[in-house]
Amino acid sequence: MSTTDARTVLAAVRHGAALDAAQLGWFARGLADGRVSDAQAGAFAMAVCVHGLGEQGRVRLTQAMRDSGRMLTWDLDGPVLDKHSTGGVGDCVSLVLAPALAACGAYVPMISGRGLGHTGGTLDKLEAIAGLTTQVDETRFREVVAQAGCAIVGATADIAPADKRLYAVRDVTSTVDSLDLITASILSKKLAAGLDGLVLDVKTGSGAFMKDTASARALARALVDTANAAGCHTTAVISDMSQPLAPSLGNALEVAEAMRVLCDAEPGRLMDLSVAVGGDLLARAGLAADRQAGAAALTAAICDGRAADRFGRMVAAMGGPVQFGDNWRRLLPEAPVIREVRAPVAGWVTAIDAEALGLAVVALGGGRVVETDDINTAVGLAQVVGLGARVDRGQPLALVHAARSDAADCAEQAVHAAISVTPDAPEGRTPDLIIERVS
Repeated sequence: MSTTDARTVLAAVRHGAALDAAQLGWFARGLADGRVSDAQAGAFAMAVCVHGLGEQGRVRLTQAMRDSGRMLTWDLDGPVLDKHSTGGVGDCVSLVLAPALAACGAYVPMISGRGLGHTGGTLDKLEAIAGLTTQVDETRFREVVAQAGCAIVGATADIAPADKRLYAVRDVTSTVDSLDLITASILSKKLAAGLDGLVLDVKTGSGAFMKDTASARALARALVDTANAAGCHTTAVISDMSQPLAPSLGNALEVAEAMRVLCDAEPGRLMDLSVAVGGDLLARAGLAADRQAGAAALTAAICDGRAADRFGRMVAAMGGPVQFGDNWRRLLPEAPVIREVRAPVAGWVTAIDAEALGLAVVALGGGRVVETDDINTAVGLAQVVGLGARVDRGQPLALVHAARSDAADCAEQAVHAAISVTPDAPEGRTPDLIIERVS
């Protein structure tokens, strides 16, 4: 079979035949340089969605897409580590974990994305900080990593360009939910960053893309096995997203949540997940004796202010305020309309539709319906009540931060519809934050 003809590659995957590394390498390069047309890219995505590639083919596709652009290498005095989440509501772990890892001796060149759908994007959250830009060239990226120990940036055009092309085609051909294509898309960008270790946070529950644990487990296993086969030491956790991770949703509001952890060591699910996910990563990188020691090291770095210092260095190096860590409360944007959403009855919070809350933030202007939409970084929901909480009639379930009163009206209705308050206490217990680990 010729490896320089898209039609023969397409015929093979359409019939479920195995593709070798050379064939997938040619196809990935063709996606990157335009030799593969949009029609051919769409046909490939559909054929993979229907027939799959198998475990070996998944690894080969991931490596081919990684190799379609520039591969970063590092010469630093510590391990190069990263974390990736499959997306959740109120999930600002990256803002806490990256500087905490840096404070413990790691370097974190985190290539992140923007929000689309009901989940927020780490880049959008950071850009709620005035002056900060996440779009930097490779030279500046390296400088920030060296200076601060961490940098959270958008991918440059030459990092896994095949993925950028294929993802755009998948988005309009209803082929987003292929396990093989999801795995290759996530990992091609991460592996191109030249990592020594990676931890994956695969979400499950009402606010996640994977609603059930079985689907999350399958994705976590595919990601871990593929990344390790491609040469990057990787583990994963499956974490609960049956409620927002942090009690605030929205870009500036989530930065504020991260700063409360970094500056005040505020306890809660955000703090707990950050140190739990990072503890295993530190242990596997040789910076801690075991997972528990790694979590303890991260907790210490947060409590004594070293993690906040690293975050402040990163913000300043990326164009933000020099003293952001000291003045973040007055430097973040605020919405002009803030309204309490009050419980209609007394009772217990028995269910939360976290995806509906995320979509309410999008409707407020805090997210995108299409990639080109502008966002309002000040809007969102704050002080969202947690699962299992006992509330009195009239007690706030959340605070709406809106640009206009009519938008606040709609968000108030959405919050009431998303949070169930019943007179009877919930049966059973709230789901564990970390459901299981995959290694």
